[in-house]
Amino acid sequence: MKKIMEENRTLTYLKKIIENMPSGWLNITTHRLDIYNEKLAKTQFIEQFETLYNDNNSELSSLENLPTAYDYIRLGHPLSCVLEWGIANMNHLNSENVISFSSKTIGILAVLRKNLIDNKNTQILYTDKLPDFFDADLVRKVYGYNFELKKTTLEALNQENESNTSTIFISEQHDLADMHFAPISSAVDFFIHIQPELGSILIVNGSENESYVSDIQHVRRRETIAMTPANCLTAMKMLAGEADVKSDSQFDENKALVLSTIKEITSTSITPLVGSSGLSIQYAIMMGLIHDALEIHPGKAIKFIVPPNCYGGTNDQARRVAACLNNVEIVDLPVDGDNDMVQSVDAVLTKIAAEDAIPYIIAEIPTNPRVEVPNLNKLRNALTKVRKTPTGETAIDPVFILDQTFCPNVHFLGENEILSTVRTISYASGSKFPSGGKCTAGYCVGNNKTKRLMEKIAMHLTLCDNEATELQMALLAEQLPSMNQRIIDAYKNTREFVNFIHETLPAAKINFVSEELANEGFTPSVFSLDLPTKGNTDEEREAYKRALNLKLINLMFTEIPNESKFCVSYGQLIGCYWTIPATSTQGTTKEGDKDYIVRASLSGNMDLEHHKKVFSDFVASI
Repeated sequence: MKKIMEENRTLTYLKKIIENMPSGWLNITTHRLDIYNEKLAKTQFIEQFETLYNDNNSELSSLENLPTAYDYIRLGHPLSCVLEWGIANMNHLNSENVISFSSKTIGILAVLRKNLIDNKNTQILYTDKLPDFFDADLVRKVYGYNFELKKTTLEALNQENESNTSTIFISEQHDLADMHFAPISSAVDFFIHIQPELGSILIVNGSENESYVSDIQHVRRRETIAMTPANCLTAMKMLAGEADVKSDSQFDENKALVLSTIKEITSTSITPLVGSSGLSIQYAIMMGLIHDALEIHPGKAIKFIVPPNCYGGTNDQARRVAACLNNVEIVDLPVDGDNDMVQSVDAVLTKIAAEDAIPYIIAEIPTNPRVEVPNLNKLRNALTKVRKTPTGETAIDPVFILDQTFCPNVHFLGENEILSTVRTISYASGSKFPSGGKCTAGYCVGNNKTKRLMEKIAMHLTLCDNEATELQMALLAEQLPSMNQRIIDAYKNTREFVNFIHETLPAAKINFVSEELANEGFTPSVFSLDLPTKGNTDEEREAYKRALNLKLINLMFTEIPNESKFCVSYGQLIGCYWTIPATSTQGTTKEGDKDYIVRASLSGNMDLEHHKKVFSDFVASI
């Protein structure tokens, strides 16, 4: 009776949350860093949310005052936290043991990854048939994961689990209102409940498995995304018995428009791929290239060449993939500051040719956060240079994996363009310019030399169930056609603001593209700012500068709260966004490679004069 009363109370409260939740819980992709404590991600939000629950307080004003759950929506967000809390509360589980995914596959891969690292066996159990999306042979061959498949019945789940073996039980739940876990056998370690239209819910069962939670969440952070806000809301309504899943009748039309627009924007002819996020696309690229290497160059070592200070997600994901596969290694590619990308590429490719290995280069142009563009003619020459192995054979030519999120309008890959003669795959994060910040979906394109590779990448995007959702595709269809004009407008504001800062605070070092590069088409709307400092020692000077960084950012979003925001963002439809890369996008980068500078990104729709005035006030105060 007590259990039923608690379940009813939870459902009643969820219904109130659905009615009263802040609009931002559903509509925004980036959240405030000033009220975010990364060490307390999700737990701080849930602790304060539970206080509201215990007080039966579902007022909008109280919900709006809850701290940021995650700094970036693909990792998790208020609605994913509330959905997970609701499922946990109804089944007497810890909320951190419930993890939602937009993908139906990645929860399985997350457990398999940890068991590979821990040298533990895995048994995957299912009742009727293995889900169509799970290609067991491919998972074993390319990802290196080991497991046993076993068809079973619910009654048979009461059998004792083998020692040193994890059991994953997969079930398909069309109606989440029927989602109950407690009565099912304790012999199962992980329940993965699939809702075909929304994603999946993973339950970590038993205190002995709680060590898996952070590892599974890290997979969600780096290789996929949480269940989207819109789908979480639908799932919550289903739990409350208020809704069913409705398919988007315009999906095919939206997808066709998105693919044709991407081709037009990038001047490419091969069919693009659209994923649930930029990192979802990057993961498919990495696994697709590994798959191709295993088939075309069996036995050869695979080298992913990555700038050590690039975006933390890229850096961390690449190293995580290498940690799972003996034949994959990460090689550093110094590109920023005193390092020249072209010279680094030439030196690294020469070294890898001497090892007769397979070179895959991941790089950003312009670089992040210092917004540098290499000499592209020299870069092309370095990439196409014929090198020899120690036996005198022609070395394997590189694949250049280009993150052009900062300048998605630049034609790198089209016929007769600068990288048309290099096997190149380009990708962009969709939460930036492609969607204007309305969703996280990203995309990738390849030039005509990558047809076979793109087919492999598509295979792994499907395997990981990391393709864009229906709503994401609709948002891209809405925003992509205006992207190039928004890029032009945002660049104009950024150039004017950069010039103003240079005049107002000439001692500051500004990293931004030159007028010459802008005339060549590189018109980003992000710049980094190295503020002047003072002190008697290096430590004092560094501490002073870091404090000054925060002073500037805090002043901006205090004085212009409706437009200036302290968060990780770029290419949004309105306002101005500020961050410190070392404490946000470079979160998992090695300390010595981090950039403790200010990074700002401007939109084409903002009160530039107000921002100039606040910056002038800041300069006067120092």
